[in-house]
Amino acid sequence: MIKKLSEVIPEVDTHTHTVISGHAWSTVTENCAAAAAKQMKGLCLTEHGPGIPGGAPYFTPHSQMMIPEMIGPIRVYKGMEVNILGIDGRLDVPDKQLQYLEFGIASFHAGGAGIVAGTESENTEVYIKTLQNPWIDTIGHADEPRVPCDLEAVVLEAKRLGKLIELNNKRVPADGFEGSRALEYALLCKKHNQRVCVGTDAHFHTMVGDARRMMTLLESIDFPPELIVNLTIEGFEAYMQERRERLQGITV
Repeated sequence: MIKKLSEVIPEVDTHTHTVISGHAWSTVTENCAAAAAKQMKGLCLTEHGPGIPGGAPYFTPHSQMMIPEMIGPIRVYKGMEVNILGIDGRLDVPDKQLQYLEFGIASFHAGGAGIVAGTESENTEVYIKTLQNPWIDTIGHADEPRVPCDLEAVVLEAKRLGKLIELNNKRVPADGFEGSRALEYALLCKKHNQRVCVGTDAHFHTMVGDARRMMTLLESIDFPPELIVNLTIEGFEAYMQERRERLQGITV
């Protein structure tokens, strides 16, 4: 029997944090154990960069090479959620480190981190420029209301580049998604047949894989399951192969 999307746990969680991020509360091992208990197959280890107080050091991508590829039954993809430091588009991790990542997210963390976003036009331009960085696979929570941008322009650029749109479970309001930016973003991805990854942005191990809010939203709009690359590990691995081919010959 085919499950409804709202009942499905993605086999790979593409956005998770550990104590190395400075304000998360679980270890890599605890996150993997939680994923295994939910019969998941993988997770992306996407620590915050040093632009956030207490964040992981800039050399984290190289350091992550010491982590095994498999922890129990869980495939651990080495990644990072680097910070976009301002409207000039600077990232807090250099390309010479980003080259070691298997999955790269770049995000604005405006407000408490002391990072200042710009106007809608400026933020959109920065997101488009950032997507063009070969080591970055997606923009984190671009539907964040404190960082206004042209979501359709972001979707179209991701599609042009063969990259992904992150649909972040934490951006779905607890009281419902009607009228939310999360709903607008998902509808734009459906409109343009754009591939997505659904991430939990887990900061505690019980959150790993728990994407029920976003999956319920996607079910409500009849979102095509085949566009959710991390629904199965085979789908995510297919994107990983595309990524490897795209990066061939690129040097820092």
